[in-house]
Amino acid sequence: MQNKINITFGKSAFSKLPKKFSEKKYSRVFILVDNNTNKFCLSDFISITGFDKAEILIMEAGEENKHLQTCENLWKNLSNKGADRNSVLINLGGGVVTDLGGFVACTFKRGIDFYNIPTTLLAMVDASVGGKTGIDLGSLKNQIGVIEEPKQVIIDPIWLETLPKNEIRSGFAEMLKHGIISSKKYWQTLKELTDLRVSTLKEFIKPSVKIKKEVVLKDPREKNLRKILNFGHTLGHAIESYFLINLNKNKLLHGEAIVIGMILESYLSIHCAGLKIEVAKDIKTTFLKSFKKIEFSSDDKKEIVKLLKHDKKNIGDKINFVLISSIGKPKIDVQVPEDLFEDAFNFYLSD
Repeated sequence: MQNKINITFGKSAFSKLPKKFSEKKYSRVFILVDNNTNKFCLSDFISITGFDKAEILIMEAGEENKHLQTCENLWKNLSNKGADRNSVLINLGGGVVTDLGGFVACTFKRGIDFYNIPTTLLAMVDASVGGKTGIDLGSLKNQIGVIEEPKQVIIDPIWLETLPKNEIRSGFAEMLKHGIISSKKYWQTLKELTDLRVSTLKEFIKPSVKIKKEVVLKDPREKNLRKILNFGHTLGHAIESYFLINLNKNKLLHGEAIVIGMILESYLSIHCAGLKIEVAKDIKTTFLKSFKKIEFSSDDKKEIVKLLKHDKKNIGDKINFVLISSIGKPKIDVQVPEDLFEDAFNFYLSD
């Protein structure tokens, strides 16, 4: 992986891409979009960059399409359209597009250059930064992938105006997480926001990216410090996977599932990391101001706990959690007694 993370902010960076690509002597330019970015973003991106001769690759939108079959279709498309090792792939989309597109680029002909243009708030502050690429294995999140930084990430809030409110909230959840794991001041600032419109949130994109970037630069391979970015994700990913595979459940966006995970893991932090119960309650109250509470049956909870054994942070048969002792003070590799999971759900579901 590269030792630097090349992130550029602002619309002007798009217009500089043609010159950069010419200097790199790329043989072909490919742009990966999903149904949504094909409709709402692609024409504007081409208008700004002048990449009207680029080959367009389209995938179906949604986490349920972040799997090997989609990759195989894209590899075949790249091959059929004459892509070689000197081609370049631009991933224009949210976290699914940047995760999967990065993995496709890293594995096609043993690796071609790729650039991430995140179009959702979640992708801007989280998914497109840090070099994690990959796909799901069935319903299990991000089980297959490699860590490789894109040549450049270009972030501009112009794309956020196309998003529905629930997508904005999903990204906001990750921003709040950045405060919980690293900065009491940042957490206090964000938790007091009542207006979650793009015009309000866009000024906090850079601070969130800065938090993640600093963590990743210190630990790019997630051997130690980078694990703190997984707060809320152990149970959150299991919940996201469970709702994805159950057709009688409404799918949860990543941020919606992670919010539940953060509330549950805040409760676990009381018992396993010394977090004050008042802080856990404050975290719960803050999230439930913006996110509707989800009901869980006894069977739901049992199946979600079963999915925990597949979490990537596990070592052997031990489930490792990232917990917090206070705001801004995370603890990694914490093992939690299984009998606390039921109590954590009860804490989340209680009034």
